Amino acid sequence: MNPDQIHRHLLHANTVAQRAAAMGRHPFGALLVAPDGETVLAEQGNIDTVNHAESTLARHAANNWPGEYLGRCTLVTTFEPCAMCTGTAYWANIGRIVYGASEADLLALTGNHAENPTLSLPCREVIARGQKAIEVVGPIPELVDTLTAPHRDFWNRR
Repeated sequence: MNPDQIHRHLLHANTVAQRAAAMGRHPFGALLVAPDGETVLAEQGNIDTVNHAESTLARHAANNWPGEYLGRCTLVTTFEPCAMCTGTAYWANIGRIVYGASEADLLALTGNHAENPTLSLPCREVIARGQKAIEVVGPIPELVDTLTAPHRDFWNRR
């Protein structure tokens, strides 16, 4: 994916996150992008503390496309995937992860919030323990303000 595609898809994922927040869910959004870097195959907002946008999307992908195809696809997500979501993307055989804001950015927004006890375990470290080569792109500093905006007041109201 080129930088323009990355920016467009991250902004689309942020729209999905805003939609999740409007439904009272945590404001995270994810997309599955086809090998062409343009086609959005699926999108998912956060459901709850166990069914994150990324892991739910990865399970859906694994149920609907062959692993060889997913190996050429990209998971685009507003925030760095947690260990659970990274592991699910790994097992689904998704070949690339693109995220906008880091886990550290999320921790700065949520603090020690009971609904989002963040794990300080970068997705690159999770992937490094595996046997598959998964490309990781992120964070994207110029979009961090935009991607964190839906979170700024959300966690204070919970």
